[in-house]
Amino acid sequence: MNRENSLSRITEEKEIWDLVIIGGGASGLGVALDALSRGLKVLLLEKSDFAKGTSSRSTKLVHGGVRYLAQGEVGLVFEALKERGRLLKNAPHLTINQPFVIPLYTYFDRLKYGVGLKIYDWMAGRLRLGKSKFVSKEETIKRLPQIKQKGLKGGILYHDGQFDDARLALAIAKTCIEMGGCILNYARVNKLTKGEDGRINGLVFRDLIGKSNYRISAKSVVNATGVFADKILQMDNPEAPKMIQPSQGIHLVLDSSFLGGEDALMIPETSDGRVLFAVPWEGKLVVGTTDTLVKKPKMEPRPLASEITFILETAKNYLVRPPKRSDVLSVFAGLRPLAAPKEGSTKTKEISRSHKVIVSKSKLITITGGKWTTFRKMGEDTVDIHFKNHGLQKLASTSADKHLHGYSEEEIDGHLQLYGADAVMIKDLQKQRPELTERLHEAYPYTAAEVVWAVREEMALKIEDFLSRRCRILLLDAKASMQMAPKVAEIMAKELNKDEAWITEELEEFYKLAKKYLIK
Repeated sequence: MNRENSLSRITEEKEIWDLVIIGGGASGLGVALDALSRGLKVLLLEKSDFAKGTSSRSTKLVHGGVRYLAQGEVGLVFEALKERGRLLKNAPHLTINQPFVIPLYTYFDRLKYGVGLKIYDWMAGRLRLGKSKFVSKEETIKRLPQIKQKGLKGGILYHDGQFDDARLALAIAKTCIEMGGCILNYARVNKLTKGEDGRINGLVFRDLIGKSNYRISAKSVVNATGVFADKILQMDNPEAPKMIQPSQGIHLVLDSSFLGGEDALMIPETSDGRVLFAVPWEGKLVVGTTDTLVKKPKMEPRPLASEITFILETAKNYLVRPPKRSDVLSVFAGLRPLAAPKEGSTKTKEISRSHKVIVSKSKLITITGGKWTTFRKMGEDTVDIHFKNHGLQKLASTSADKHLHGYSEEEIDGHLQLYGADAVMIKDLQKQRPELTERLHEAYPYTAAEVVWAVREEMALKIEDFLSRRCRILLLDAKASMQMAPKVAEIMAKELNKDEAWITEELEEFYKLAKKYLIK
């Protein structure tokens, strides 16, 4: 995955692109993957780094949505469960079957949640990850060693998927390039162009690294910018009404000892009517999430004090050792691009989580809503609209069965599992240059070879690109990421042919960012 190759192709290509996609998060990458599976000519532009925003800040779950079932969104759950099964089949190196336990403190809870999860199992059909079942008090404690035992009656065990969101985004981007797509990060769209008939026929973007502008011709332009979709809609039509209601969700990262074991905890009812998860991930424990309406979208949303308190207070009710603010290793926030609610409504529960494809008068295609689990189906539905807009016969999608880059059923010890088939090449790099086996931090397994690989093969251009999304240390342990930064900067500067001034600027920028992931 070479950025210069993508730029060269853009410069050399004089033909009209079938689809130009704005946005390199879950939805944009899903559109690109599906369009390429149908033989279309595709260009994707991301103004920052791939999955920079919401798409790297999820709960790390590939799930059908147990709570959506309770809310009666049966169609969404059916769709999500089907896509969950497909993703686990197509990216086994990035996904796992994660057991969850719901602790039961009343006999009525056993009936209520037991029946609901049996329905959940049935809906998954042959793509089911495992049968849900009641487990005794003793078994519950064995699976969740740090769960509060007073009044505990047992638990319900069920299965869902877990994944690494940012690394999945990279795998999809690489897959798209292998399928003939053109993918570019740090490319900001500045203008949409139109023909005499008022239909969009292309766009102008700026390469933020090379500082050059490019004019692109396209049959269709797709707005897949998540919470920033309104900005593109208003670029098309300044009078366009607001379509997106951002909803903030935060997660706290704790040491894994707060829960113990390998199973995840699901708290089915919180004080705000949501569910709360405590999920083992990369040797830590991710606890979340919240659902707070915010006025304006931000690339780096800040957790609210009330959200942090809510998670800590809820966790305290279930864990033997109540977590404190000082125990939080990192806190991260993401914004969900929900469809704007009816006037006067402020309840996030009332806003549908399903995705919508909107076509503007100019034939701009906008994909909104949705979630990582259904990224591929979101892409398929969006590409269908491209054919409809142009009165073309719909070509069959083959993305449902597409193995993603790095596909490997082989289990690899340690964190290199996330690289799948690429892990052997990182190991080869270490053999060729033994100095690259050096760890970036004594407490974590990441090595210098991974930084080199990220620059050469994964379009990493900034320190943050590596520390936040190529490895996930910023989200796992913000202080450790700051300690790793100088070494990472030095290696990247050498690979990118940058000077000391670049290192100084990058470190300053990263430290400023990393401090936002710490609780004072």
